[in-house]
Amino acid sequence: MVKNKKDQTTEQAILDAAKKVFVSKGMAGARMQDIADEAGINKALLHYYFRNKEKLFEVIFMEAAEKLFPRINKIFDSDQPLFEKIESFCEEYIAVVMENPYLPLFVINEINQDPEYFLKKVWSGRSKPNPAKFLEQIEREVKKGNIKRINPLHLLMNLISMTIFPFVAKPMFQKNLGMSESQFRVIMEQRKREIPKFIIDAIKK
Repeated sequence: MVKNKKDQTTEQAILDAAKKVFVSKGMAGARMQDIADEAGINKALLHYYFRNKEKLFEVIFMEAAEKLFPRINKIFDSDQPLFEKIESFCEEYIAVVMENPYLPLFVINEINQDPEYFLKKVWSGRSKPNPAKFLEQIEREVKKGNIKRINPLHLLMNLISMTIFPFVAKPMFQKNLGMSESQFRVIMEQRKREIPKFIIDAIKK
């Protein structure tokens, strides 16, 4: 069925509203009524477009994934020097997740529930992140003596965990440190530079 312009406008308004609600209340705390109120429509109309919040979240997640994964693959496959590639990864990953901060926790929850089904759903018809060239590049730099000896997998895990964890632990940081939303965003902007600096300083000779 081809959607008319009104349908597309309403659906986009719902998606925009859902993103705001998911950011402020999280996946578990969000209610369909909250999303309907934010979109300025009644709950019945919301259910006409999306039968439940899980389906709605899935659409939002896939939109974000389709932005993030190709960018990450482009970085992994590029001919950039290793240190520049580390900087590019942090810049791109944090930029996308800052606009979709619920993604890491959603992924963790879904993978823990049914990893095979979730990954099959995410990768179906899409190019999944492929860090093979990046890992080979790290190994080459080690063999050339340009960087300290490090297992390439550990470097990749350090890179990913340092970018993801602050978003997963965001409620804890905000509550325990009295950090506002704007303060958190400032810190994450700074981490685009702090993470690569930390990693590069640790491995360079």
